[in-house]
Amino acid sequence: MTEPGREFRTSWGTPLKPVYGPEDAPVERLAQDLGKPGEFPFTRGVHPEMHRKRLWTMRQYAGFGSAAETNKRYRFLLEQGQTGLSVAFDLPTQMGYDPDASMARGEAGKVGVSIASLEDMQDLFEGIPLDRVSTSMTINATAAILLALYVATASRQGVPAERLSGTVQNDILKEYIARGTYIFPPGPSMRLVTDTFAYCRDRVPRWNTISISGYHMREAGCTAVQEVAFTLANGIAYVQAALDAGLAVDHFAPQLSFFFNAHNDLIEEVAKFRAARRLWARIMRERFHARDPRALALRFHAQTAGSMLTAQQPENNIVRVAVQALAAVLGGCQSLHTNSMDEALALPTERAVRIALRTQQILAHESGVAAVADPLGGAFAVERLTGEIEEAARVYIQKIDDLGGAVAAISFMQREVQEAAYHYQREIEDHARIVVGVNEFVTDEPPPANLFQVDATVGPALAERVARTRAARDRAAVGRALDALESGARGRANLLPLLVTAVEAGVTLGEICDRLRGVFGVHQPSVAI
Repeated sequence: MTEPGREFRTSWGTPLKPVYGPEDAPVERLAQDLGKPGEFPFTRGVHPEMHRKRLWTMRQYAGFGSAAETNKRYRFLLEQGQTGLSVAFDLPTQMGYDPDASMARGEAGKVGVSIASLEDMQDLFEGIPLDRVSTSMTINATAAILLALYVATASRQGVPAERLSGTVQNDILKEYIARGTYIFPPGPSMRLVTDTFAYCRDRVPRWNTISISGYHMREAGCTAVQEVAFTLANGIAYVQAALDAGLAVDHFAPQLSFFFNAHNDLIEEVAKFRAARRLWARIMRERFHARDPRALALRFHAQTAGSMLTAQQPENNIVRVAVQALAAVLGGCQSLHTNSMDEALALPTERAVRIALRTQQILAHESGVAAVADPLGGAFAVERLTGEIEEAARVYIQKIDDLGGAVAAISFMQREVQEAAYHYQREIEDHARIVVGVNEFVTDEPPPANLFQVDATVGPALAERVARTRAARDRAAVGRALDALESGARGRANLLPLLVTAVEAGVTLGEICDRLRGVFGVHQPSVAI
């Protein structure tokens, strides 16, 4: 319900006018800012015909229990028409522990798939030809190790690395800011990122070496402007680190990609994606002097907003996800994951996953939005908000630069996200923001039956499996590989080839991380009271 006198505002707090007109999008400004799709400054999209010529990749983020169980879900999704895989890893894998480690007790296989060895990775992709599917792996602190496992698995399939396509998230800065699954201090972590850039430039040229992520910061509560600003500030830090490591910007930047949240406010979200693309193109040209158009073009994956899903009346989430997905498509995403209606309660059931995937397919084939590139381009409100987001994000980036860059500004960004999250929650509690089924239109009904449950015995089974894997390998080869990795970590060698050699010898993810912890140390966050 709309209350008389209610003031409508953007997520960052500026008032919205009741009507927008030509004065909000002057012709002379549009000529400078719009351009054509596929051309600088890429406001209207990174390809000339966008989804008209090629639909976005439809990915459903999935992973639970053992690799073999997750493989069954992947096969189901591919049979339902999914066009790309997206791997969710459990917390021990994200934090660098094998499933039999004491730190992994009770967590192995619970919120994602457990991957500790090359044997696990082979089971995960059993029967799935890696030269014919694009794979996204949501992994950060251990990203280089998972990429090594993927390359080694492809080799076992007879697929050379140069034929692999996909993305490894590999965005460690947002872990320090908003999510917390870091292992090493920022310096060594950034080295692993740039080692991945260099390795893939030479050996895995079709791979996206990083997915610079605003998604998790938005999930933690930041505004649309902060999501753009902090994501691009982190992107600047990665580009600078790669340059400092001796890489040429036009060589590595075409393999950068981004990951944004598709939130509830349709018009604001479309403007956000367009503003991010335009601002990044200008940063890459003006600040880093990139010349290759591929180095200027911000390509992004979007995921609908998990934090906007409600446990109350979960069927309402189908509508929320449809609106969020529409925003991502109208905003020009390159790939998309749609959340399932029951994810506020449990890991998704097959039925819920199928509905989420069908949502994308209906948008692609029935809605007509894929027939025109940037169909909302030129709309007065959209263009005004696009400009506002770009300018406000630029101001934030300057503030971060003044603080010494993204690494030095981690605590500043954390505080900004926390304050925005607090403000948002107060709006809900004060009924200044309506959440259907939560603070208005509430019903008293039991939670749905038949929620997905991970097998309670999966943890011990995974621990036994990794123990058997260790017992069956060549101990001498394992020792040599670990010693070579440690020596490389103490020096300046690129660690990716050493990681590939190690996983091929049967070294586990936990053993690799233990050696690297011994060299790099463990990040200890500062605590402000």
